[in-house]
Amino acid sequence: MKTLALILALMFVTSAPSSVYDFKLKSIDGKNFSLAKYKGKKVLIVNTASKCGYTPQYTELQKLADQYKDKLVVVGFPANNFGGQEPGTNQDIKAFCHDNFAVTFPMSGKVSVLGLDIDPLFQYLTTADNPDFKGDIKWNFEKFLIDENGKLIHRYRSGVTPLDPKITSAL
Repeated sequence: MKTLALILALMFVTSAPSSVYDFKLKSIDGKNFSLAKYKGKKVLIVNTASKCGYTPQYTELQKLADQYKDKLVVVGFPANNFGGQEPGTNQDIKAFCHDNFAVTFPMSGKVSVLGLDIDPLFQYLTTADNPDFKGDIKWNFEKFLIDENGKLIHRYRSGVTPLDPKITSAL
């Protein structure tokens, strides 16, 4: 009986994620997607917001995505965790990004990047080992650079712009 209980318990234990490829996500259009489709490229994950002082970074994010398209994918994750600066629906956010910044890089559906309802991907990213720092996201437009194998290799606070040499030299 103890053996059966142990087997059942082990069946329900989920293993810790080993990379960003382990997460299932929803696009801004509500479709399922996985970052695994970007294996072999670096990925820059950015928590975004439409009504933030850093919102103009969308311009540089698009330039970065275009300039390094052969080896980098930028993925935006809209979040309303800081000052209510992303109040819109996914459709509102998509239209805003397209109309104001001509964004063509992939965007997820709106997520939470902080607190009790933090998205599992961001729970992983804020606690994953990296040479920079761990801990909670402090504001919109923080950036996480993922290597070609799905591992976090650098993390940047909001004030580091997308075309900053700190980012481009790591590509």
